[in-house]
Amino acid sequence: MSEQPRGAGRAFETTSGHVRGVRSDGVTTVLGIPYAAAPFGARRFRGPQPGPVWGGVRDCSAFGPISPQSAELPGAPVWRPGDEDVLSVNVWVPERADGGALPVFFWIHGGAYTFGSSAQPDFDGTALARAGLIVVSCNYRVGFEGFGHVPGFPDNRGLLDQIAALRWVRENIEAFGGDPGNVTVAGHSAGGGSVACLMAMEKSRGLFRRAIAHSVPHAFSTVALAAAVTRRIAASAGVAPTADGLLSLTPQALVAASDQVAARSRDQPVAAAHAFDPVIFQPVADGEVLTADPLRMIASGTAREVDLLVCHTLEEYWFLHAVGAVREVTTEEGLAGLADALGLPSALVDGYQALMPGTPVLDRYLAVFGDAKFGEYTTRLAEYHAAAGGRAYLARFARRRGEARPWHAADVPFAFGNLDAIGAHFLIGGVPDDHDRALSGRMLRSWADFAATGDPGWPAVTADATPVQSWAVPGDVLSDDDASDLRALWRDARFTFLRPAA
Repeated sequence: MSEQPRGAGRAFETTSGHVRGVRSDGVTTVLGIPYAAAPFGARRFRGPQPGPVWGGVRDCSAFGPISPQSAELPGAPVWRPGDEDVLSVNVWVPERADGGALPVFFWIHGGAYTFGSSAQPDFDGTALARAGLIVVSCNYRVGFEGFGHVPGFPDNRGLLDQIAALRWVRENIEAFGGDPGNVTVAGHSAGGGSVACLMAMEKSRGLFRRAIAHSVPHAFSTVALAAAVTRRIAASAGVAPTADGLLSLTPQALVAASDQVAARSRDQPVAAAHAFDPVIFQPVADGEVLTADPLRMIASGTAREVDLLVCHTLEEYWFLHAVGAVREVTTEEGLAGLADALGLPSALVDGYQALMPGTPVLDRYLAVFGDAKFGEYTTRLAEYHAAAGGRAYLARFARRRGEARPWHAADVPFAFGNLDAIGAHFLIGGVPDDHDRALSGRMLRSWADFAATGDPGWPAVTADATPVQSWAVPGDVLSDDDASDLRALWRDARFTFLRPAA
């Protein structure tokens, strides 16, 4: 182990050994703590295995390696072939006068189940720690390593990693000043989808008390569809879609083959399952780790003891279109193709034309797709959870500025209090002004209060009413979602809980 670095905080004792991070401005940050063994070699494609044990004090002043991926995100580390210790957690610990245990906020990053890491600058937990939380974030396996179907091996390995990290929290967080009985699991996009899965999974029961899920994607797979995706990836890589064939590929080769399959998905006919959505990995309803779509499980009351706070942005898909991540549709025929592919009633799609008169087809397409993929699914999680006897709260991010719409991921730096993080100015449309900083303070406070008490500051959803908090500048708006013309369009629309194999 290295010598104590300048600005080092005190050492913390974990079940694996002592760790020491860095102290700065009243918060000690302890980074890259292994919670499981490197998932490669004989452990590849298996569930997470017990992590290493060390003597002395481990220097934890830098983030750990990230899961195999091709993404290069602003300010975040990239994956390098040979990086294997990818299962680690980070902890932010505030200095305080009293010795009482603090609520724990556990963050799961997004990235289409394919990329991303806990080291992204807008996920820094310093501001939330100063608000009175012990903040934990984790790296988990993404892409094929975490969510690819491998015959004879467990599906949903990325979710199993998250559960292992939560067990690490239960066993170790008291040493950092946290309360293992008051854990809130939170995430955005694929991280929000992971949160919904964790609520529905028996293996995660009792590991957290509350849940925050932003922009939960309606993206869950059958085993048949996951196996079909594996066959396409294996064919692209030139191997058999068997365990031996897939194990013969390096992580780098699997990443490359997966990227090729995803890139070709938008060239398929519009009736194909992945024609509009190039995300090829998602949690699999395998009947064991995840028994069904989380919406169905939550509607059955399986997680009624967990308090739930959900949020989505008003214009989710404009950002994904701006960065070239989704198929572009500019004709009425293409919009009808989207409705057919998603199984949406034609009357619902026609209703958007009445709600958005005079707007281009592209705008209506992005609105329909964003609401189908994120907005309506997220909203129904809150409503179904409340109807099943749980406590649920609903919010929407409505702040816009110039060309920056209230789009996917724009809410995250506000809630984390990281408006000046690398990459955040692009998401929010420039340097934040006083109104933006005030909004960030309100959103961060709602997260902290919810994690501490289960109350974010506005009324809960009930069987008879759906109050929604709209985050906006200069001030927020509380309204009744049942009076919304948009929600009226969706009232009778049914989701296909799982997409068929294609």
